[in-house]
Amino acid sequence: MSEPSTKSLTDTAPFPPEEIGGFLRHCAGEWMGLRSQFALAAVSAAAELDTEDGDAWHSSERGELVVSFLEPEAPGGAGGLRVCPKDGVAQQLHFSADGDFRSGDQQGSWQLWPDGSLELTIRSNDTEVRERIWFTKPNLRLRSTVESSADGSPGRASFSSEIRRVSRPTAPVS
Repeated sequence: MSEPSTKSLTDTAPFPPEEIGGFLRHCAGEWMGLRSQFALAAVSAAAELDTEDGDAWHSSERGELVVSFLEPEAPGGAGGLRVCPKDGVAQQLHFSADGDFRSGDQQGSWQLWPDGSLELTIRSNDTEVRERIWFTKPNLRLRSTVESSADGSPGRASFSSEIRRVSRPTAPVS
């Protein structure tokens, strides 16, 4: 397997990315993010119980990610991503050109929508997780995730806004 590339191709790739390989390459970089998480089932339970802890259903946290592009494993492949939270364990996602992806022992499907967003779907026996990733600007990425049970009722959701770290120009020596 090829070494991961940490260089973003934002200077040469079309924006928004028009194909999966370009989208994955555009994800490479160091990202600072803010994620808000919502336990939607807890909202219903709290409303039914009329509890005083009205804030237990949501939380927010800051985080940092380093994302590297992984070259395709086979000719004609889409490539992949190596995602590593700062001080965390790296996860690799490998995308096939036919709309499937895998990460560890999980498999799912992907779809690149005409609006330039990427939707990932993972289904298991009793849940479905959908994550949508899109760029509003080359260095601003948004992600939303919704987990639903088999009957279609929502369980958890999150929304993240992430800003790509860019290096500062070197000051000229006087």
